[in-house]
Amino acid sequence: MASVFCVANQKGGVGKTTTSVNLAAGLARVGQRVLLVDLDPQGNATMGSGVDKRQLKPSVYQALLGIAPLQEARRTSPQGGYDVLGANRELAGAELELVDEDRREHRLKELLASVAGEYDFVLIDTPPALGLLTLNALCAAQGVIVPMQCEYFALEGLTDLVNTVRQVHAKLNPDLVLIGLLRVMFDPRITLQQQVSDQLKTHFGEKVFDAVIPRNVRLAEAPSYGLPGVVFDRASRGAQAYMEFAEEMVRRVRGPAAASRSPNATAA
Repeated sequence: MASVFCVANQKGGVGKTTTSVNLAAGLARVGQRVLLVDLDPQGNATMGSGVDKRQLKPSVYQALLGIAPLQEARRTSPQGGYDVLGANRELAGAELELVDEDRREHRLKELLASVAGEYDFVLIDTPPALGLLTLNALCAAQGVIVPMQCEYFALEGLTDLVNTVRQVHAKLNPDLVLIGLLRVMFDPRITLQQQVSDQLKTHFGEKVFDAVIPRNVRLAEAPSYGLPGVVFDRASRGAQAYMEFAEEMVRRVRGPAAASRSPNATAA
């Protein structure tokens, strides 16, 4: 049965899509069966996975509205080794079209139930706004992964997100928990970032992932080639950090033995 996680942060530009794509590719490289769901109408996770959003027919939009089954809408990332339920601009209209539908917050959860047995992990990339699409992701997920920069404004946004997770847990999805905080775009030379990192570890303890993603130009370049960073330049510091994060996720969710289920995956 798949473990379903959404990658969320109500603040934009914090590396949600980069994290979603590279975690999906990293998990695939350590032998996990992965589905990446792109719930952002910009379709960046789709393009970053090497899937052309302009050619998507059907997409996650048609799947959410019941026009097409998920099995017809998903694609395979050519280099990433995982499946993608892609998005494009059509998805922007889904929020309005779902407003009057029954159980509109649970459309994605019901959709994913049809393929839950085919994957080990389902990752959902969310838009920065807390709208109906993000609410669908929170209702479908068992946990939330929060990528965040170690800056004081990011701490304010984190407070809002934690409150949102609590509300969804209380009213819509009792299975939802905060899985962990991932420090991204981290520069240890900056004192402020070290201070904020220490605050996070003080307040959240084990909820802060051990893996830390450095600021890395190779990760930023990878999407322009339609590749996850862990495929584009496997030797880069950013790629290695995301591989460490993927292995940490497997250990947390499946146990230590699962991380080495495919011993040759990281060398492939």
